[in-house]
Amino acid sequence: MTRRYVNQLVNGDSVDECFLVADKQLRANRQGNLYLHLELRDKSGSVGARLWNATEGLARTFEPGDYLRVRGKTQVFQGALQVILSHVDPVDPNEIEPEDFLPQSTQNVAKLTAKLRELLFSMTNPHLRALAECFLIDEDFVRKFTTAPAGIKNHHAYHAGLLEHVVTLMTAADRIANLYPDLDRDLLIAGIFLHDIGKIDELSYDRAFGYTDEGQLVGHLVMGVEMLRDKVERTADLTGEPFPNELLLRLKHMIVSHHGTYEFGSPKVPMTLEAIALHYLDSLDAKLHASSREIRDDPCRESTWTPFQQNLGRRLFKGTASVEGNSEGGSEA
Repeated sequence: MTRRYVNQLVNGDSVDECFLVADKQLRANRQGNLYLHLELRDKSGSVGARLWNATEGLARTFEPGDYLRVRGKTQVFQGALQVILSHVDPVDPNEIEPEDFLPQSTQNVAKLTAKLRELLFSMTNPHLRALAECFLIDEDFVRKFTTAPAGIKNHHAYHAGLLEHVVTLMTAADRIANLYPDLDRDLLIAGIFLHDIGKIDELSYDRAFGYTDEGQLVGHLVMGVEMLRDKVERTADLTGEPFPNELLLRLKHMIVSHHGTYEFGSPKVPMTLEAIALHYLDSLDAKLHASSREIRDDPCRESTWTPFQQNLGRRLFKGTASVEGNSEGGSEA
C-alpha cells in the first residue's frame, strides 16, 4: 500500500500511517487532564498532532527520533492543519525506510557540490584558495557539509539544506560583485562558505533534527571560528607562507557578525563591507526561502492567505493563481 505523505493530507482525512516523531510534549489542559502534543514528520514536511487523555506511561514509550504508527483524523485549527490522534504505537526502526522520513533537498547534491568547488576555486587569492582546499580535502567535513540542514525549522531544514543555502549565496555574490567594485569578491565568497560551517556539528540530523550538546552549549558561531583556526594553520603547507593576520581577522568577523544584530544572537554587528553584504544576502535567502515554503506548503488551499506566521510576524498573500496551482498539485499527488 502506497504511503501518504504529510504534504498530501487535507482537512478531514483519516490517517493510518507511520511518521517520525520530531518533537514530543506532555501537557495539561485547563482541567488538568494530560494530552500529548507531537510534531510528526516525513520527507515531505511536518504536521502537529494531539492525543487527548494521554498518560505519563504512554509518553515514556517513545521519544523524539522514534517512529510511530498513528491513527486519527485531520482538522484545521487556527488556520493550520493538525491530526487529532486516536491511537499511537511505536514502530521498530528496522521495519521502516529511513529515506521516507527525513526531508531532502530537491536539488541534485552532486551538482551542488560541484558548483561549490567551482566557485571556491574561482578565487584568485592564493591564501583563500589554499584555505578552501584544506576544507575540501577533509572527507569527514565534506560528508557533513553536504548532508547537514541549514536549520531545524525556519529555513532549509532538510538534508543538504546547508549546502543548498551556501551555494545560493555564493552564486548571488558572484553575480553582484561587479556591481560593487569596493567589495572584495574573493573574501565575500570565502566568508559565505565559512559563515555557517559550525552547523555541521552544532546540529544533529541522523533522525529527528535537533542540537548536539556542543551546539547547545557553544553554538555554531564559536564552533565555526574554531574550525577556521584549525584549517588556517594548515594552509602554510600549500602556500609556503603564513596566512595573513588581517585576512584571518576579516574572516572571523564575517562568521561572528553574520546574524547582523545583537538581538539575533550576533556578538558583533557587521563592520566591513563583506560582512555587511554577507548579512543581507544571508537574511534575504533565509526569508525568501521560508516565505516561499509557507505559501507553497499551506494546506488550506481554499484560502488566498496563509495563517499568521509567527517567525515572520505576518500572514502571506498567496493570491488566486497560487491557490489554483496548489489545488492542482494536491489532486495530482
